Amino acid sequence: MKKIIITLMLITSTLSAFSQKKLIKKLFSSDTTRHNSFLPVPLFGYSQEAGFEFGAVGIYSFYIDKADTIIRASQVYGVAYTSTKGVTQISARGDIWSKKNKWHHIYEARFSNTPFNFYGLGNQTLRADEDLITQKRYRFNTEIERQLTKSYYPGLGVEFESLNFKDREAGGIFDTESQAPLFDKDGGRFLLLKLTQLLDTRNSNTYTTKGFYTRLRYGYAPNLFGGNNFTGNLFTADARYFYTPTKKLTIGSQLFYETISSKNEIPFYLLRQLGNDQIMRGYYLGRYRDRNYLALQAELRLRLIDRLGLVAFGGTGSTYGKDANVTQNLKPNYGIGTRIFFDLDKSLALRLDYGWGEKPTGEKRISGLYISLGESF
Repeated sequence: MKKIIITLMLITSTLSAFSQKKLIKKLFSSDTTRHNSFLPVPLFGYSQEAGFEFGAVGIYSFYIDKADTIIRASQVYGVAYTSTKGVTQISARGDIWSKKNKWHHIYEARFSNTPFNFYGLGNQTLRADEDLITQKRYRFNTEIERQLTKSYYPGLGVEFESLNFKDREAGGIFDTESQAPLFDKDGGRFLLLKLTQLLDTRNSNTYTTKGFYTRLRYGYAPNLFGGNNFTGNLFTADARYFYTPTKKLTIGSQLFYETISSKNEIPFYLLRQLGNDQIMRGYYLGRYRDRNYLALQAELRLRLIDRLGLVAFGGTGSTYGKDANVTQNLKPNYGIGTRIFFDLDKSLALRLDYGWGEKPTGEKRISGLYISLGESF
């Protein structure tokens, strides 16, 4: 692919920001007491479309009540960067657990102005059709869930997005629509009203070694904005299971499914996209797009020592239309990675993964590097 993104999280630079020697000593200690932690990390990256990227990413992890022995760790993530070619992203996300885990809150706000590669629609797009598009995006999301039983949390949510697109390469597939007609190419807005259902028996929400997790989301977008803006339904199912056969080895699995439907045409930007840094790693996000998305993955996590872990993962997935046979178009996914744990109490880690995918006819094998905070699932 033309776009190559390499993000280097410079831990050594981060450590220099801690001016007090005892804080550096604590970062590498074997301390597992319940405490709040903050890790700011300089971010440096490069892509052919965006040029050099520079900024910061950080994670603040804390307990609402440290005296509560069953409360789960809450996290707030923040990312801000710009680039030599004018790409900008500012985002924040909160995952908050109240006392006794009675309430679960998710908040997200994001602004981005960034290019991406568009390949067309469907499950058989070609690298030769790659077309550079600029996307400007505003996203706001809130979900609030209330515990009814020990593991069951029903809830409500609201999501709003506003997107705008501009073709930066005239005559490409986005401009000529040579593969398939694209609906609402300039962008649009939608408001999604959501019902959520969470069943969660995990022993930890930051580094799970046993238990299962199932989240169902149904969203309805009413006709609030008129025109070509999306009106319809979005359903997501995310099921995970974790098992620890030995003290240092954990096996995790995940089944992910999304589908979008409407009585009207569906804007191209709301079609489901295969690939990211969490599932189907190695695939460029948006290389394949369609109404439905199904993926399955498993991961072996070996905790060599307190501060270091290794992983191996594999899976399969596909995007597909209403009448397609999903089993005929499944794509492979496999890779390896490492984890550097900087907070032993919550098992928070810096994650480095390299994933491989299929080898399309006449193209190099699809692959990608990912460096981020926290586990993939």
